[in-house]
Amino acid sequence: MDKISIPTFVKWAGGKIQLLEQIEKLLPKKIDRYFEPFVGSGAVFFYIKQTRHPDYCMISDNNQDLINLYKDVKNNLDELTNLLQKYKKEHTKFPMNYYYKQRKRYNKTHNTLEKSGLFIYLNKTCYNGLYRVNSKGDFNVPFGRYKNPSILQKDKLENASKILNDKKVKIISMDFTKILRYAKKGDFIYFDPPYYPLSTTSSFTSYHKDVFLENEQKKLANVFEKLDKRGCLLMLSNSDTPLIHELYKNYEMDGHLSLVKAKRMINCNSDGRKSINEIVVTNYKPRSIQKKLPPQG
Repeated sequence: MDKISIPTFVKWAGGKIQLLEQIEKLLPKKIDRYFEPFVGSGAVFFYIKQTRHPDYCMISDNNQDLINLYKDVKNNLDELTNLLQKYKKEHTKFPMNYYYKQRKRYNKTHNTLEKSGLFIYLNKTCYNGLYRVNSKGDFNVPFGRYKNPSILQKDKLENASKILNDKKVKIISMDFTKILRYAKKGDFIYFDPPYYPLSTTSSFTSYHKDVFLENEQKKLANVFEKLDKRGCLLMLSNSDTPLIHELYKNYEMDGHLSLVKAKRMINCNSDGRKSINEIVVTNYKPRSIQKKLPPQG
């Protein structure tokens, strides 16, 4: 895979930077219109935009704060950079106290630009770069102990802003089901939802105040099937679990399920940060199908 810049400006659980080389082998050769309803860190979007050069891209997410951040990186980069410079300077004085003060401010402010700046600041200084909210929608991740957190990555922000300012790119906040309003035959849609937990003790689905568990996974599978019947090209990433295999069993029977190896990064025990299987489901025959293995626990 050619070396290109992937200007992801936030950390994200399940981010796909490490998997791009494996994902590349599963992508269609040509993509005219691209949709990503769970954009997260945007790694796949930034990659496809620079390698497939689609005529149109729509990136979306149900997390309004995340989408506002993308819009501010696009439209208000100078102001956002100034905020991050301020946060970076203040953080060095009393990191933990400053962190909790800014976390409280993030949960209260209605200033979208300030919230975008705090989103990046908290993302780079919280525990494991985790984004998690409680049932009230308040960000509640504890302080992370970093010697030199990358609060301001100016080059990445500038590169991302340039890509997002392409008139072919649309940024919108919406539930993934709304993709049915926009996608048409021949469009390529990549779904990277909150993964179904590998076990009852590994559940992490709270990127938004609304959880994403079995019912939501079934709803997503239904949307996948509807888009398939419409003639769209589809790819979906998820955990290698019995439920996901069951939901996409027809695609697996047709040879449209691949396994990729991922390094699990969010784990309180470093011994748990090991390579695990993830599945990639498509509704077309990928150029490279990897060996199938039994689903994990």
